[in-house]
Amino acid sequence: MAADAVTRSEPHTGGNGRAVGALVLGALATATMPLAILATRYSESYELLHAGFAIPLALALGIGAIWLARAALRHDDARLGRAGGRGAARLGQALAVLGIALAATALVALAVYGLLTYLGER
Repeated sequence: MAADAVTRSEPHTGGNGRAVGALVLGALATATMPLAILATRYSESYELLHAGFAIPLALALGIGAIWLARAALRHDDARLGRAGGRGAARLGQALAVLGIALAATALVALAVYGLLTYLGER
């Protein structure tokens, strides 16, 4: 009987939606460049250089994920650890950094290609 009477003394906080948002945006930021490159591979009208148009999207998604992850961690700190989502927020932050790194790598690759093309035409 005593086991049936166990109740929570803390009210339900509703979770930490910012952490889930950070995780989703981080995953999208990480997937943006590979998907853009894959899309050019199977498209008749797009070339590999056209995948560079996805760089700003990957950067925006990564920055948004980092912003949401930081907000989720601050929210959890303000709730003294009861809001939850710290793991999801940190994973979203890590995926966002990876997505930004992939976009930066693509940007450097495009810059080097542009420089080599320019020097080759001179």
